[in-house]
Amino acid sequence: MPTDFIILDYEPAHQPAFRALNREWISQYFTLEPPDHQMLDDPEGYILAPGGHILMARHGIELVGTCALVKEPDNVYELVKMAVSPRAQGLGIGWALGQAALAKARQLGARRVELLSNSRLIPALALYEKLGFRHVPVPPSPYQRTDVKMVLDL
Repeated sequence: MPTDFIILDYEPAHQPAFRALNREWISQYFTLEPPDHQMLDDPEGYILAPGGHILMARHGIELVGTCALVKEPDNVYELVKMAVSPRAQGLGIGWALGQAALAKARQLGARRVELLSNSRLIPALALYEKLGFRHVPVPPSPYQRTDVKMVLDL
């Protein structure tokens, strides 16, 4: 499989792919929860309007990956909804999305990027560690599946 892909800024036409990519992995491991539905059904309202950003990865003509930054108080952004289609995994798309998200966070003036995850997602956690994130204590979360919190100071 060729490894040619590009990282794009989100456009409203990408919403069905943003939803499908995230539903695919969340449904595989967990259950979709109310905050998932809010972000996936209205990414413009829940992510972009408050000052966040969404990236998409295109391989050929297909959108195969995504991740988003949600603006939090005090120049902190949360990395959310990172997904790469199983048929496009192993091409370096997750790494490229992570690097692009961190570059965008720096451009937006972030001092820190945080993320919530789950210990079952071993490849994702390894990617986050490779990107420079470190584990910190897990606070209460809107997601039942959260048992990992990681941060990266920029």
